[in-house]
Amino acid sequence: MTINKKRVLFLCTGNSCRSQMAEGLVNRFLGEMWEAHSAGTDPARYVHPLAVQAMGELGIDISGRRSKPVDEFRDAAFDLVVTVCDDAAENCPAWLGQGRVAHISFPDPARATGTQDERLAAFRRVRDEMRGQVIGFLEKEAGATGQDLSAV
Repeated sequence: MTINKKRVLFLCTGNSCRSQMAEGLVNRFLGEMWEAHSAGTDPARYVHPLAVQAMGELGIDISGRRSKPVDEFRDAAFDLVVTVCDDAAENCPAWLGQGRVAHISFPDPARATGTQDERLAAFRRVRDEMRGQVIGFLEKEAGATGQDLSAV
């Protein structure tokens, strides 16, 4: 059976943490059904080292990624655009390209304070929340379109 992959864009402000982690999670755990990308409305120009570390703990290497501006994807067709900013109205303006828009709010782990371990713990929490919420959401979306996720 041939399955056409759905395309999802994760949109955030800086594209250094949350959207990068969501992209990595989806491509790893739902890569047979979804092709994930990420971008930022005001790219940070780097991927946060603690995001790289937290994802590496799951065997997902995002160290070679770059922070991308949303304009790179403006003409691309997406089935779904998911904003992951904590305050979408303020930080993630309306998506003007193709694709239905959804919002799943996550706190910005880059704003965590404290020791290195405490800051890493914040990245892990967001990563784990994303793994549950984003993967669950996309599984439901695929189910609504008749895709079989039993092989995932």
